[in-house]
Amino acid sequence: MDPRSVEILEFPLVRARLAERTSFAPSRRLAELLTPESDPVLVTRGLDETDEARALVEERAGVGITGARDIGPAIERAARGGRLDAQQFLDVWSTLDAAAGLKPHLADARRPLHRELGRLLHPLPAITSTLARSFDPAGELLDTASPRLGGLRAAVRVAFDRLRRRLDSLVASELGSALQEPIITLRNGRYVVPVRADAKGRVKGIVHDASGSGQTLFIEPLVVVELGNAWREAQVAEQEEVERILDELSALVGANAGPLRETLSSLARFDFWAAKAQLAGEMGASRAETAARPEVALYSARHPGLTGRVVPIDVRLGDGFTALVVTGPNTGGKTVTLRTLGLLALMHQAGLHVPAAPGSRLPVFKDVFADIGDEQSIAQSLSTFSGHMRSIIRIAAAAGPGTLVLLDELGAGTDPTEGSALAQALLDHFIRAGALVAATTHYAELKAYAHTTAGAMNASVEFDIETLSPTYRLTIGLPGRSQAFEIAARLGLPDALVADARSRLSETQRTFEATLARIAEVEGETADSKERAREAELRAGEALRAAADERRKAQQSRADVERRAREEAARLVAELRSELEAARTSLERGQLTAPAIDTVLERAEERLARAPAPVKVRAAATTMTAAGATTWKVGDEARSRSGGWTGRIAELDRSNRRATLETGAMRVSVEVADLEPADASGASSAPSAAVSALAGTNVAELRLSRSRSVPMSLDLRGARVDEALAALSTYLEDASLAGLAKVTVIHGMGTGVLRDAVRSESAVHPLVKSVRAGGRGEGGDGATVVELG
Repeated sequence: MDPRSVEILEFPLVRARLAERTSFAPSRRLAELLTPESDPVLVTRGLDETDEARALVEERAGVGITGARDIGPAIERAARGGRLDAQQFLDVWSTLDAAAGLKPHLADARRPLHRELGRLLHPLPAITSTLARSFDPAGELLDTASPRLGGLRAAVRVAFDRLRRRLDSLVASELGSALQEPIITLRNGRYVVPVRADAKGRVKGIVHDASGSGQTLFIEPLVVVELGNAWREAQVAEQEEVERILDELSALVGANAGPLRETLSSLARFDFWAAKAQLAGEMGASRAETAARPEVALYSARHPGLTGRVVPIDVRLGDGFTALVVTGPNTGGKTVTLRTLGLLALMHQAGLHVPAAPGSRLPVFKDVFADIGDEQSIAQSLSTFSGHMRSIIRIAAAAGPGTLVLLDELGAGTDPTEGSALAQALLDHFIRAGALVAATTHYAELKAYAHTTAGAMNASVEFDIETLSPTYRLTIGLPGRSQAFEIAARLGLPDALVADARSRLSETQRTFEATLARIAEVEGETADSKERAREAELRAGEALRAAADERRKAQQSRADVERRAREEAARLVAELRSELEAARTSLERGQLTAPAIDTVLERAEERLARAPAPVKVRAAATTMTAAGATTWKVGDEARSRSGGWTGRIAELDRSNRRATLETGAMRVSVEVADLEPADASGASSAPSAAVSALAGTNVAELRLSRSRSVPMSLDLRGARVDEALAALSTYLEDASLAGLAKVTVIHGMGTGVLRDAVRSESAVHPLVKSVRAGGRGEGGDGATVVELG
């Protein structure tokens, strides 16, 4: 990307905001090095990273790399054989703990980039446990760091206690009168007592120091020298062991330098992705679709650098026209439009979500060029016009297909006639070169140029003449008006002067301005109509969603009714079985009398009376079959009375007892006895009707009827996903009503789309207890076994 244009469009400010949201130095460096890419593969990868990070952060609030440190220097030092200090070991420990905490969150199969990142996280439990055994949270080496360290430290304490006790006795009795003060202090690592200079002959020992005045000598008495030596030797032994431990731990870190580098890099990348997700959330941004051809469609786009009340704009470019000429009054938002377009294009190609509505589209530009702002330079003796020209010459040489060119106040800074002619020539050049170009101007000639030139389109920023303030709305297809006369009149310029100024316009200019006013009026009416249509579409969408919710609630209600009916039937059957079992036991023992039999029958009748009246499903089916016995053959059109499926008979088994019914791209195996002619009147009620009528039926009898007609498997091979899911829902309701505990849904291998849809739909179905892939002999992964609850 053109570095000068990247600076002009303020991408570094976005990059700085991103860096502020990182958690530690390695990820901050990644943010600071972020640049827009021109490779579509890299752009897609960056956008996928942001997508996955946003989904993870929204799903699992608080996930992050808390505790991770920049251990890069420590890793490299250890790899070269250097010794690490206690703080560096604590940083390594803390970073490995952060990796161990993050790794489980990255194992989700739905997020391949996170899963790939998780494989590069190495918590290294051996190092973690060793460091935990060696250091306390403050960085102090623990006695458990080695088998010898605890004993050596104990020896230091014993030697010190002996030394202190002997010194205390000397100070308290033998040397008390010769001391300046009755204290014990340290000099040069040795314990000494402060002796008066005039009494030094009374204390035999080694002088280690003297006071500034010379009145006090710090002497180590000879009687404690050996004790001091023993204490010092114990300290040296302890220090040697500490250094040995640190060297050993450093070697352990150095031996794992590779996994540690991968872990640090993965933590940095995750934190960088999370920062992109956080920035997108704060900006209310969304992922722009990557357009396959040079075409820009930004809806409700906002410049990331604007604060307060920001008016979003819609920008289109490349669909029917490749040059956009933006006109309108000063401070109306023309330059902001260019900056928004350019910056959002750069953000998109840097893998960032853009502050625009979902559905916005941006291509992957080979380069983005911008000439915005004042290019004058006193040091280089450049005027504003010369500065712009120098920049535009460079852009004109590089622009071509797949590039975006943004030009502010094109042709300004020189004679208007020559400037507008030059601007038209440049626009022609960019159109012929195949670049997308957006330019702002005040020249009326460029408005006419955009109106009459193929590949060019006018656009304008609106201005509220009542409040004398811009609205910042961008209207494509309509050139802007300068509003100079209206603004001057509103500000108090005498009407006579305004009228005189208007009279100096040519007839062509006055006609052009009047035409613009009429077009603006029609455009406003059209925009109002579009807004009303959009609102109607939104209301229709809400109604569809509400209907879908009601349908789901109705399905759940039916399932609840069936479940309660099933439970009631099961309870009644259990009670009857218990009564009959007791009666059979009494009969076997010869204890069953006639009154007892009557009692059992009365109880059974009482329980049966509490059950709903049975629906004569079996009888109705038998009657219908008897009334219209049919000999079926392949090719006949038939209907399944129990399942409600209508289609062509594709296959009959050898016994003519089962038939394969082909309906659309779906094949269903049913019993021949369950078939009726496709055009027969009074066809058996659909499964959903049977389910809704369940509360008023005898469940056991209805289930018996269903079990004779509902197949143990459903063959969906070749069906479209929507057809398959509709058939699956009906089939599961029938199978549950028939009392089937387990059924098999055959979908084949294929691309896996139908398989995934069947398993997802089955898993959330209210009648399903569990879902698994078919095992050996069950169809393998080409079938799904559904257990009904």
